[in-house]
Amino acid sequence: MDETEFLTLLGVGFLLGLRHALDTDHLAAVSTVLAERPSLLASGAVGLWWGIGHTLTLLLVGSVVLAWGLHIPEEFEMIAESGVALLLIILGGTLAGRLYRERWHVHSHHHHDGERHVHFHSHQQQESHSHQHWIVDSIRPLCIGMAHGLAGSAALMLMILATTTDVGSGLFSILIFGIGSILGMMMIGLTISVPVIYSRSISQRLFTGVQSLASLASVSVGLWMLIKMARSIAGY
Repeated sequence: MDETEFLTLLGVGFLLGLRHALDTDHLAAVSTVLAERPSLLASGAVGLWWGIGHTLTLLLVGSVVLAWGLHIPEEFEMIAESGVALLLIILGGTLAGRLYRERWHVHSHHHHDGERHVHFHSHQQQESHSHQHWIVDSIRPLCIGMAHGLAGSAALMLMILATTTDVGSGLFSILIFGIGSILGMMMIGLTISVPVIYSRSISQRLFTGVQSLASLASVSVGLWMLIKMARSIAGY
């Protein structure tokens, strides 16, 4: 393979990585996480750590496959996809549970002057606890990205093995693909965070509605993936 062909393949790999970030299950997972952390900084960080986890898994699987000449069995791919589907259901369910616990409601009380006062609040959300610890907050998207990388490793390795069996070239191609997916997911995260942040600035009710939609979408995509795999196994 000459230099021009190799550079062309790297460019294609980068673009495929960008496109890969747009997969439905990726969008559902990241949207659910971002719905809990409505800020541009957090959205960029979530996309970054998701992409890093995704790329680390692909590099690990790729190094084993290329070095040992192994073939990823279809059963492994099916199990990994099922794990991602269950993860999406758990993410959506967890967000739904948190929204239920933090449900906003009206309380009324009397001031010292005898005047009755009504206010709208949640028992869970408090400004004093609004800060985040970046190390802890990075672990979650990192692990989610690793799970998605495992599920997508079989398809990527088929593409890599079709062009090269050299370990160095293969891993470099995977790295380029990973960089594309990292940049793609960061851009997607920033895009998704805009309506989330905007809804919060308008009203808490609208913000809760957006979070609920993210929760519902995550659970729905997870169930859809499980049903699709079940139908495939059954031969429909």
